[in-house]
Amino acid sequence: MNTLYSRRAALLSLGALAALPAFATNAPGDSIYRLDATLTDQDGNAFQLASLQGLPVLASMFYTSCDMVCPMIFETVQATLRALPAPERANVRVLMVSFDPARDTPAVLKKAAQAHGCDGQWVLARAEEATARKVAAVLGIQYRRLANGEFNHSTVISLLDRQGRIAAKSGKLGPADPALVAAVRKTVA
Repeated sequence: MNTLYSRRAALLSLGALAALPAFATNAPGDSIYRLDATLTDQDGNAFQLASLQGLPVLASMFYTSCDMVCPMIFETVQATLRALPAPERANVRVLMVSFDPARDTPAVLKKAAQAHGCDGQWVLARAEEATARKVAAVLGIQYRRLANGEFNHSTVISLLDRQGRIAAKSGKLGPADPALVAAVRKTVA
């Protein structure tokens, strides 16, 4: 079952990347920035993923009404940033994409950013359901809405290099994952 799950995720990722328009960006073929995806940030501004190109990005997905795992994702990303020397930390962006666009409006995202102590390095974003699914597929995150409106989802923090290629992933929550911190430092250098 795990193998079937992994194969489906890989096929979804390849399908999402294969559907990209050639003009999306000058990023490499395996870059998330080639994904034709319009998102809206916590300030209500629409943007393309390609606008993040140029700096390493820690990326994950969440939903604001989650009171268990999603706050831990935020805490883990914060711990990862704190584990970096200040000059390196200043050169890393964070992208957190909601997979609950119906409830996670820009105003709700802004409130979540404030509650989690997210500074200007952080972009909390929402997208239409189809776009959120594409982003999830490329990041290797799986989720499904439950009957009660909550979500069952995987927890992955991805490091995107300056060109938007996945340079490292971590599923560990809590203290900073030393392997992810090392990958961030290597990518920033």
